[in-house]
Amino acid sequence: MKGLKQRWGLTSNWQLAIIFVVFAITGSASAWLSKPFCVWLGIAKEGLGHWYTPIRLLLIFPIYQVLLVAIGFLFGQFKFFWAFEKKMLRSMGLGFIFKK
Repeated sequence: MKGLKQRWGLTSNWQLAIIFVVFAITGSASAWLSKPFCVWLGIAKEGLGHWYTPIRLLLIFPIYQVLLVAIGFLFGQFKFFWAFEKKMLRSMGLGFIFKK
């Protein structure tokens, strides 16, 4: 845990615990919310067969990104998650989203 705190620039175990909770809530919430979005968009397992899961995972990705920052904000960790988000998207080649 010490190494993770240093890597992320955290000052306390409490802050680390909050960040883990935010990651857990965000992952669960994005997976849970993807089902109603699929229904709303008319994406059904019966119509797509084995493509349903990859399409649903692609749908979860933007939901996760938005929720990560929003839930991080609610837990008082906006600065950490905003920096984390930018770094993650840049590493995926999507850094152009943040350029002015």
